[in-house]
Amino acid sequence: MAQFGFDNDIHSILKLDMPITNGPMARWQRKASSSNAPAPNGLSPGKSANVSLSSSKTPGKTPGKNKKQTPSKMGGDRFIPTRNSKQMDVASFLLTKENEPEDANDAGVSSENQKAWSVSLNGYNIEDAKILHLGGKPLNAPEGYQNNLKVLYSHVATPASIKKTRYISSTPERILDAPDLRNDFYLNLLDWSSRNLLAVALHNSVYLWDATHGDITHLMKMESDEDHICSLSWTKEGRYLAIGTSDGNVQLWDVENQKRLRCMASHVARVGSLSWNDYILSSGARSGQIHNHDVRLENHHICTLTGHSQEVCGLKWSPDGRYLASGGNDNLVFVWPCVSQASGRNIQPVHSWSEHQGAVKALAWCPWQPNILASGGGTSDRHIRIWNVNSGSCISALDTQSQISSLMFAPNYKELVSAHGFAQNNIAIWKYPSLSKVAELNGHEDRVLNLTLSPDCSTIASVAGDETIRLWKSFEVDPVKKKVKERTIKSTSSVIHQSIR
Repeated sequence: MAQFGFDNDIHSILKLDMPITNGPMARWQRKASSSNAPAPNGLSPGKSANVSLSSSKTPGKTPGKNKKQTPSKMGGDRFIPTRNSKQMDVASFLLTKENEPEDANDAGVSSENQKAWSVSLNGYNIEDAKILHLGGKPLNAPEGYQNNLKVLYSHVATPASIKKTRYISSTPERILDAPDLRNDFYLNLLDWSSRNLLAVALHNSVYLWDATHGDITHLMKMESDEDHICSLSWTKEGRYLAIGTSDGNVQLWDVENQKRLRCMASHVARVGSLSWNDYILSSGARSGQIHNHDVRLENHHICTLTGHSQEVCGLKWSPDGRYLASGGNDNLVFVWPCVSQASGRNIQPVHSWSEHQGAVKALAWCPWQPNILASGGGTSDRHIRIWNVNSGSCISALDTQSQISSLMFAPNYKELVSAHGFAQNNIAIWKYPSLSKVAELNGHEDRVLNLTLSPDCSTIASVAGDETIRLWKSFEVDPVKKKVKERTIKSTSSVIHQSIR
């Protein structure tokens, strides 16, 4: 019985029916007391005075890990695990002192002494405590490098911007006088040879201007003052010049010897347009007829192309010699086949287009696309139209808001040049095939009548009713293309030179 009495005493002692006054507080009690505590350093009830509040909190350090904590000091650096707390304090001090003026007492202290004092006092070099520290000497910047933090604006050239921007001068490079020039829209009075000779017809005379040396030559003059020159056209190699006159004749001149080779009579009205295709010379007259002449033959007239009802004022052979384009005062554009491909003398046009509403004098074949033809209408039309000869369709049309007197393709930049009369009296350069305007060349005081291109395709020559010839250097010459062009232009004995009678 005594044993049972002892067990009952033990159980009564171990019962938890009464609160434990000297034990630790429960966690929820500690949280409640800490939130209601008047001061952060206050002690919880029931705790001894020598026990701090931070000692009862959850440990901030993971057991078994030896990582340093982020300092609790306000304004400290970001956490960098390689520094101790002492270095963080020094780094914060250096940040606050960085913008302060230097002490006069520190000016005479060398860096070596400062380093020695720092190692002695702190145990490490104070430079190692800087927030941003660069070890070793900085590397030299690469060539052409720009520090964007030290400049207001920095631009690195992209591949597109490295390309040199083309400059088109708005003023002519040279102005030549052209007195007694006939201000007639339907005539073609200017042409530039492959030997760099510029021919211009002034009333009843023809003058040659050597663009290389600047010399001027009076080639010929008609016998009657009532007659006048209506058209000019150089052969491909630039040795012979065809001249259409108001009396219906076509004269052929050897320019080098300044000698007339022959006078071919076949038209009954003035010859306002001429175009060469090797030894075939085509002439368009006011009667509306087009005559093809074989200059090798004594009986030069080989066929007549009939289609226009009014004066033929535009005539151009395609670069490949397959087609002849003609434009007339009847607002029509015809495309004729090559003479060698035609059978008999009744030749029919390949295409006939009537979309223009004005006289069609301006015609130009595309040098890099022989099947493309550009045509321009007069005052009542004012449109540039691009034709595909293979399909016979109009690819595009552009209203220039001005009379079009001449068209010309510039191969250096694949552009189209147009000359205008009323009301702009200027020259326009268009990007092909978009026909977006590149530039305008203003300066003529009257309508521009004709355009021609220099042998190197870099300069435009324009003649206008103000009796001036203006040279516009609008196309930069590619040196590689220039050498190829010069080799092609070199004088050689041609078929025409050997065969003209």
